[in-house]
Amino acid sequence: MTDYVVGDIQGCLNPLLQLLDRVNFEPTTDRLIAVGDLVNRGPQSLETLRFCKGLGSAFTAVLGNHDLHLLAISHGIRTATSKDTLNEILSASDRDELLDWLQQLPLLLSIGDYTLVHAGIPPNWSIATAVSMAREVEAVLQSEQASLYFQHMYGNQPDSWSDDLEGPERWRLITNYLTRMRYCTSSGQLELNAKTAPNSNKTESLMAEFAPWYSHKQRLAAEDKIVFGHWAALEGKDCGSNLFPMDTGYVWGGAMRLMNLDSGEQYHQYAKSD
Repeated sequence: MTDYVVGDIQGCLNPLLQLLDRVNFEPTTDRLIAVGDLVNRGPQSLETLRFCKGLGSAFTAVLGNHDLHLLAISHGIRTATSKDTLNEILSASDRDELLDWLQQLPLLLSIGDYTLVHAGIPPNWSIATAVSMAREVEAVLQSEQASLYFQHMYGNQPDSWSDDLEGPERWRLITNYLTRMRYCTSSGQLELNAKTAPNSNKTESLMAEFAPWYSHKQRLAAEDKIVFGHWAALEGKDCGSNLFPMDTGYVWGGAMRLMNLDSGEQYHQYAKSD
């Protein structure tokens, strides 16, 4: 079996199908793994969910912030914005089946030597800690507390970890680390407003205190292989050893990246070549 990892699909099914065709993907022998954000912004969110779910055991993924946003809307916690492209899912005849399937996906996956997560692992967490925290929130999502979770999911506070955190505040910070993080301090204090690439003019004022999560020298998971998406502005460029950025910004006019997890070979489908 060959494992293929794909970056943020965001409702763009056609380039994914083209990539899978290029590698002769075979569901009976291969597996597709997504790093989150299956839906939203692109034009085929409903078709993407149906396709991925239809692959059965040949597909798995971690949840991204856009996936969680869809689930919050479906729970009646939020309403879709003008930027969202989720209405087809919410009005589909198989809506409940698709959303139930989506909600059971994990926040973190360990596959061989790799850890897969949507945004990243904060520098103050080891992989073992990140796994434990992810499982904690996953258990809430599978429980009767799921609606409570979504009611309190949105927000940027607390922005720093403490073992004393409990309930919704604890769940929110874990979620923000794993699905929204870009910049933080070495102790894991989050800065969630900046989305641009490191060293751009818009982020120079941050750099004295905050830096990309993966750049902190004393990062506890520095020796672990981490596959992540979420940060399209990185354009998939080299972030350092043991780091595999997968969001190359297809929905913003860039490419969609597929990586053979066994060989490390990467394939790209560009928007202009659809």
